[in-house]
Amino acid sequence: MSHNVTRVLIPPRKVIVITAPSGAGKSSIVRKLLKQMHELAFSVSCTTREKRLGEEHGKDYFFISAEEFKKRITNNEFAEHEEVYPGKFYGTLKSEIENMWNNLQVAVFDIDVKGAVNLKKQFGNDALTIFIQPPSKESLINRLKNRATEDDKSLKARIKRSEEELAYADKFDKIVLNRDFDTAYMRVKNLVIGFLKPETIHVH
Repeated sequence: MSHNVTRVLIPPRKVIVITAPSGAGKSSIVRKLLKQMHELAFSVSCTTREKRLGEEHGKDYFFISAEEFKKRITNNEFAEHEEVYPGKFYGTLKSEIENMWNNLQVAVFDIDVKGAVNLKKQFGNDALTIFIQPPSKESLINRLKNRATEDDKSLKARIKRSEEELAYADKFDKIVLNRDFDTAYMRVKNLVIGFLKPETIHVH
């Protein structure tokens, strides 16, 4: 007598990379994804920038000194790292990704475009990269100005960088236009669900 057995394969070591110019709304999308999909876990990056009001060490970022950051580069501890602004380093620790995989979770990144390109190179088909496209360059600049988190000099640097980052859109697996948050979020969520769909095998 034979029984039909459906076996769900353990998900491969996958990563979800959400990227966009600063101000395009990627962080809001990532936060909602993490609330609704418990198999996902947020990959906390290291940074040498100052902590902003309301941010927590170990939750938003690991805030470390430039000296410690450089030591970790020397020790090959980063999956990717970059000097995003002069003297301001950001990087993803290999140990963070491994911990999530060991807990059978999928690592989710909220990261700048160059970091996202590096992660795609590293993880290939095991990475889903999604670029959040703002409705227009003007809307992006207005969002950055309305944040009021920076002085004029750093705001100008951020606007310049955001404009450059818009040219990276075609380097990623999917582009999602964020004209309306709920619509953009559902599009991202459906892409993630499709990417993580467990494979099943039937044993007779």
